[in-house]
Parts: sequence; structure tokens; C-alpha cells
Amino acid sequence: MRLLVLGGTRFVGHAVAIAALREGWEVTTFNRGLSGADLADVRVIRGDRTLPADLVRLAAAGPWDAAIDTSGYVPCQVLAACKRLEPLAARYVFMSTVSVYRGWPVEPLSEASEVLYCPPDAGPDYGEDVEDGPTRYGYQKSGCELAVTSTYGADRSALLRPGVVLGPREYVGRLPWWLTRVAAGGRVLAPGSPERSIQPVDVRDLADFAIRAAGTPINGAYNVAAPVGRETFGGMLEACADVTESDAEFVWVPDEQLVAQGVRQWSEMPLWRTFSGVWRVSSAAAQAEGLSCRPLAATVRDTWLWMQAAPAKSADERASEIGISREREQQILARVA
Repeated sequence: MRLLVLGGTRFVGHAVAIAALREGWEVTTFNRGLSGADLADVRVIRGDRTLPADLVRLAAAGPWDAAIDTSGYVPCQVLAACKRLEPLAARYVFMSTVSVYRGWPVEPLSEASEVLYCPPDAGPDYGEDVEDGPTRYGYQKSGCELAVTSTYGADRSALLRPGVVLGPREYVGRLPWWLTRVAAGGRVLAPGSPERSIQPVDVRDLADFAIRAAGTPINGAYNVAAPVGRETFGGMLEACADVTESDAEFVWVPDEQLVAQGVRQWSEMPLWRTFSGVWRVSSAAAQAEGLSCRPLAATVRDTWLWMQAAPAKSADERASEIGISREREQQILARVA
């Protein structure tokens, strides 16, 4: 089987390429070469998907049995790639997001939930950010989905909608921040309740499902998340303490107290958000098609091992927006002591 990966060197794309190689696929990656090292045993094509001439050059390297797009964010750019590749790649798998749903993060979600509308030929300025509601990112990804289905049709495409993706090479820095903080020990501010259900998906499990969707007739849209109710926030933090051999003491502060003190959800307290819909994303359809999610403790362990091997690469520039400062953390803990 011959696979084209748009991306292929950073987090999800890197994991997809590794999964495909493990399955014995012949892998071609297409990227600018700016976000990471190329994998061995892949055919590398350098190019910028925003440049028509580069897409022409990419097309000349085909055909492929499938393409997996891990780097599409602007609808008109995804549409241009799809039109160029449609005669050359038999299937198209697009990496989307749960942010395409109008109700995320407030409402529980399934694939039947309402999706934001964005034209398939929209530019990067389409959409808007609404506090605690739809985002431009969600609008844009929805337009990208339409770009795929309007070109490939429903019977030759799959749209994967992951929620939070964690694992080795995570560059946003959510799990790496928690691991670093817990490893430092002492009294650790823990948000809300240890029993809060969470359902991040491991990047490797997402990649495995993407390869499955590329190689078999799995068509349509699929939420990709761990089963609802299986993992908890407390379990994740305990796993962080176990792998780092930390003496951390977790001090669980109720949601309402943190909100009253202006603690920023999702950023200042990574992975903490009070809306009930955040961690109630049904992935039953994907599970029925073969999605398998490893225990969160395994994701925590492997992320820590990766951080120890390459600590300077545990996050990118967005890491500065992730995590509460130690001073502010201690101030809040002092008030609840």
C-alpha cells in the first residue's frame, strides 16, 4: 500500500508516518521541512501546500492508495490539495477536530451533533472566536471537511475528529506541564475533583485509527477519543506522580473557588474546564470500527520517557501560555489551607 502523508514530521503526522511504516506501507511525506526531522524509510517531498507549483510537483510523485492530511487548517488550501490529488490518491483521510461542533465544549457530542458552517473555499479569516463557544479554528476545520467531501465524496473519504491528543512529542505542552510540575513535588494545586472524567486520546492510537481508515472502507465522520468515564483527572495526576517518583501532595480545590479567583481554564490549569460537554464526546462509532485506546497511564509514562530523552523538545512557543505560575499557585493554596 502506498500512502501520502501531508505533514509527517510533527506530533500527529509523525505518529501517522510511523504507524504506516510499521504496517508495511510505502510512505511519502510532503512538508516544508521546518517542524522536525524526516523519518528514515520514507520518501520525502519538500514543498508548501499554499503554493500551486508545489502541489503540481507533489502530484507528479503519485499515485497513492490513500492520503492522510495532518496539516490542513485553511479550507481553500485543503480544497486545492484535494482537487490536485483526487485523481492520484484513492482515499483521503482528514485530521479534523471536535471544535467543528457548534456545541463544543458546552454540550455532550456525537457525530449527529450540529457542525459549524464554513464554505469549502474560505480563506483564513473566515469565522470568529466566541467566548466559551465556537472558534475560528473550528469554523476553518469545518470548511476543510467540506473541501474534502465536496471533492472526494462520502464514499472515498474519512473525517477524524479528535478531542485532546496527548503523548510523546506533544508540542502544546499540556501533559508535559503537569509532568514537570508534579515531578517538582510539594503541594500541587489540583483543579476540581479527582473523580472528574477525562478522555484524551493517545497520539499513537489516533494514528493507528487513521491508518485503518486509509486502508479500509471506513467512510464518514468519527469522533476519536477515549471512552467516556474510563479515565479520571485524579488518575492522570497519580500516574504523573508514579512515573516521576514524586512526593507531590495534591490539593484538590473546587471548581467554583478556582473560577472565583480568576484561574484561566484550559491554559493556566491545563486540561481543566468546567463545562460538562468537554469530556462527554462519544467515540462509540470509531470504537465499532476498530479504535482502541491504551490506558492513560501508559500515555503519561511514555510522554515522561520522551521528555527525559529530549527535554528541550517537550513543547513549542505556546508553552509560555500553559500552566499556572508557582507564585500564583502558592497564593491560591494558602487561601484554601
